[in-house]
Amino acid sequence: MAGAGAALLRQCPLLLPLNREGTAYEGFVTAQRLPYQDTVTNGFSTEKCKRLHSCPDLVSFMVEMKTVLEIALKNTQDLHIPRPPEYYSCLVRDLETLGWNKVVYVDTGLTTVKLKAEDSCGRQHLIILKLNAKYPTEPPDCLVDFPVQFTVSWMPQNSLIDIYNQFLVALESLKEFWDAMDEIDGKTWVLEPENPTRSATTRRIAIGNNVSVNIEVDPRHPNMLPECYFLGADHVVNPLRIKLNNNMHSWDPEISLLQNLQDLLEIDFPSRAVLEKSDFAKDCGICYAYRLAGAPPDQVCDDPRCGQPFHQACLYEWLQGLPSSRQSFNVIFGECPYCNKPLTLKSSVKKL
Repeated sequence: MAGAGAALLRQCPLLLPLNREGTAYEGFVTAQRLPYQDTVTNGFSTEKCKRLHSCPDLVSFMVEMKTVLEIALKNTQDLHIPRPPEYYSCLVRDLETLGWNKVVYVDTGLTTVKLKAEDSCGRQHLIILKLNAKYPTEPPDCLVDFPVQFTVSWMPQNSLIDIYNQFLVALESLKEFWDAMDEIDGKTWVLEPENPTRSATTRRIAIGNNVSVNIEVDPRHPNMLPECYFLGADHVVNPLRIKLNNNMHSWDPEISLLQNLQDLLEIDFPSRAVLEKSDFAKDCGICYAYRLAGAPPDQVCDDPRCGQPFHQACLYEWLQGLPSSRQSFNVIFGECPYCNKPLTLKSSVKKL
C-alpha cells in the first residue's frame, strides 16, 4: 500500500492522505494547469465510485480522471480564469457609476455584460460587452444590432459609461434609418425578411399578386432613393420599372422613403389593415410551399392567364429535368409546368 501511495502522490502531489491505510485522500488534481478539488476515497458513493471499482487501483483511477478533466477543460468554451482583483473592483465601480438600471445581464464570471438603452423614439436597444483580462487598459468587444459598424473610441482612463454614451450617440445617428424602416414594416406587407432585425437594410415589399419590389436602403442616407429590384411577371413589372425611371427626378428627400416610393411608382402599397397576406402571396407551384429555405417564391410565369409563382431553385430543378429544355451559358430555357409557356431562367442557383 505504501508503494501505491507513493505512486499516487507522484501523479497527484497536491493530494493529502487522510489515513495511514492509504484508502482516502483529499486535495487537488491539476488539469490544464488549474487546480480541481475533489475528495477521493474508496467509499464515496457517487458516479465516480463505479468508475473507481472498475479500475485496477487508485492510481489508475486518478490518471484516468486527470485525462478526463484535461479533455473537459480543453473543450469548455466558457472557462473562467480568475482575473486580477483590480479587474473586478474596476468593473463593479464602473457598473455602479453607470447605474444598475441600465444593466440587463452579467455572467457569473463577470466577463460579459449586457446593457440596455432607449433611443429618442422609444425603441429599445442592447449592447453586449465582452471584457478581456486587461480591462480597462483595453476596451471590451462591443456587439450591437446595427446596420453599420460600431467602433468605440477608447483610452485607458475611460470606463463603461464612455462606451454607453458613444452607444447613445450612435443610436441617434441611425434614427432616420430606423424611422424609415419602421414605417415600411408597419404600413406595408414585408415578405422578406420575415422578422427583420435592426441591422437589416433590405425589405421585399408586396405590390400585388406575385409582384414585389426589393429595396436596399443606405443606413447613412435613408432618405435617398434606394436600390430597387422588381420581382414578378414581365408584363407587370416592366411598367413599374418605366415609372421609376421616368419619375426618378422627382424624388424628394424631405418626405418619407415610403411616400417617395409610392409617388414614383404611382401606386399604394397593400396595407396590413386592408388585405390578408394570402391575397398576394401564393405557394410555389412546384413544391407547394410558400417558403423554401426561408425565402418566398421569386419567379413568376409571364403569361397573364397563368402567373403561377415558383421558387427559383424549384423552377431550375424542373427545367433541368425536362427533355426539351436547353441551356446556353448560365441561362436555361424550358416550359412552364402549368401553361407550357416558354420560360427563361438564369441558372444562378446550385442544384439542391
